[in-house]
Amino acid sequence: MVRADSIARYLETVFLFTQNDIRTTLIPVTIFALSVAPNYDPAHAWHAPLWIWFHLLQFNIANQIQDPEEDRKNKPSRPIPAGRISVDSAADMRWVMVPVCLMLSLWYGTQALLASTVFALLTIWYNELHGDKMGWSKNVLTAILGGCLEVGGILAIGPHNSCIDNVGALAVALSMTVFATTLHAQDFKDQEGDRLTGRRTLPTLFPKAARFSMMVGLPLWSFGLSCIWKLDALSTTALVVYGAFVGTRFVMYDTVHADKQSCKFYSLWYLLGHLLPGYWRFFYGV
Repeated sequence: MVRADSIARYLETVFLFTQNDIRTTLIPVTIFALSVAPNYDPAHAWHAPLWIWFHLLQFNIANQIQDPEEDRKNKPSRPIPAGRISVDSAADMRWVMVPVCLMLSLWYGTQALLASTVFALLTIWYNELHGDKMGWSKNVLTAILGGCLEVGGILAIGPHNSCIDNVGALAVALSMTVFATTLHAQDFKDQEGDRLTGRRTLPTLFPKAARFSMMVGLPLWSFGLSCIWKLDALSTTALVVYGAFVGTRFVMYDTVHADKQSCKFYSLWYLLGHLLPGYWRFFYGV
């Protein structure tokens, strides 16, 4: 008979695979889905984080079995370096999650199944085929993976077999583009570990240019997104000023501790950007 404490430990281990992405991915993408979805029953809102979390779990297990030694140095609290699960057991779970996510997506319709299929293929490209080892490759792959999560989250809270409308498609396309061009904000704090493992991120390849791109890119994107989603003047100013503040931090403060703090500010900026399609839906949608 399986003991309750064994079940609790197993569930905690599963959760720990995704713990670090709750703030940076699960919450922002869920908010994005709720903002972008044109019509949905609030009672179904929980379907979005459910679909997103299952796919995050698939990706994170695949990612964390690639180089456990790196995690032992940089992220020892993760399940594998913490000794909660073996690499072989995690690898088995990683491949079980593919059909689990596909079957879950089939419940929500054809487009959700397509998003899950693309997500599974890109997860292989990113991890098993080492697409994360190159700066722009990593950024683009991560942005498309994020777009798949956004599409799935939107569809999961809609009617069965629903489709993305034009506003939703524009919102996802913009979100992927913003993420692809600013994602390296999350890489500054990991430069030492990335150099040791040979991962070529933009901050390791072009340290000064990558920081300068944040100072320029964040306020420019703030202004551009505000115009596209017809934000009022006061809110536009506030978002641009905040984007400039975050971008300037990356240039002025370059210690690991400062980069971790700047990354948190960036996550909030990215979250605010995810609310803008909802603003347009509320004031201008029909």
